[in-house]
Amino acid sequence: MPSPLNICLLPGDGIGPEVVDAALEVLAAAGQRFGFTLAPTVQGIGGAAVRASGVPLPEATRAAVAASQAVLLGAVGAPEFDAEPPARKPETGLLALRQQLGCWANLRPVRRVAGAGFTPLREEVVAGADLIVLRELTGGLYFGEPRGFAPGRQSACNTLRYSVEEIERLARFGFHLARQRRRRLTSVDKANVLETSQLWRQVFQRVAADYPDVQLDHLYVDNCAMQLILRPTSFDVLATENLFGDILSDEAGVLAGSLGLLPSASLGGAIGLYEPVHGSAPDIAGKGWANPLGAILSAALMLRHSFQLEAAAAAIERAAEAALQAGVLTRDLVAIGAPFASTADCTRAVIQRLAAEPAAIRAVPRRRLTSA
Repeated sequence: MPSPLNICLLPGDGIGPEVVDAALEVLAAAGQRFGFTLAPTVQGIGGAAVRASGVPLPEATRAAVAASQAVLLGAVGAPEFDAEPPARKPETGLLALRQQLGCWANLRPVRRVAGAGFTPLREEVVAGADLIVLRELTGGLYFGEPRGFAPGRQSACNTLRYSVEEIERLARFGFHLARQRRRRLTSVDKANVLETSQLWRQVFQRVAADYPDVQLDHLYVDNCAMQLILRPTSFDVLATENLFGDILSDEAGVLAGSLGLLPSASLGGAIGLYEPVHGSAPDIAGKGWANPLGAILSAALMLRHSFQLEAAAAAIERAAEAALQAGVLTRDLVAIGAPFASTADCTRAVIQRLAAEPAAIRAVPRRRLTSA
């Protein structure tokens, strides 16, 4: 029997604990089916950690993360801390966690599953959309120095900074991903205004010479935001910097139908970080309205990238898609006032389909994405 999977669970705030619990249930069911066991530990992060210990990323959490093989995060964010100084803001804990892990490549897959519920876009526009937003995660405005308020708080400063090394490693990661998909890479920048974007574009153009089989094109971020809505099926892999990637991947949620469907994987360090793209949604916490699929699909990415359990990862993804196609739709996927499945209902539906999947189908993996 292989060693148990050493996973650090960080439920966090709002609906985070609910969706992490759902993902853990699905992981346990997959383990029974595919012959692995779990050794999870649970630690605090975000607002929950501030309430318990005064800081958003306690030393106990740092130590548990460092001792794990992979981290599964729920969500961070609590309105009660909005007026607090940065050291007590829940989001500071997430940024510090990313720095600790050194995960610089953030993969955010977006797929439109036929029948996956309500979307404000016409189905013929989003049908077949299947792309990955590749976001640089440890540079740019979120981490650049100097930053902060001037005395008297009458002005503030953030620094947008990127090095050739940071850009090149993400570019090579992006080309590698595109090679495993439809061999098209779109680099998103603002090179008509920003020097950092001019450097970004130069590096991508240089690296492209090593990948002649991948088509590279460039889009300004404002145009990309529009084209994602107008022609989403034309995109394969979008590679961009930290802030642009944060915004564009949230926008891409409308292609799938909801942010609640979007998983993510943060790679590049020794320990991967996996989390749904959605926020903490404190207004619906505890009501059973949360969509667990973003967390469940993040757990599938964890099995794939941190533990090389491709068959189990692909089976979870197929089970989630089958549940959607069968009409098991959570509140975020239906029109206002329409009946919807609860968090528990959706989780059970995935587990049932995971257990019922014929062996012949389980043996056929979906397309695997590996890191560079």
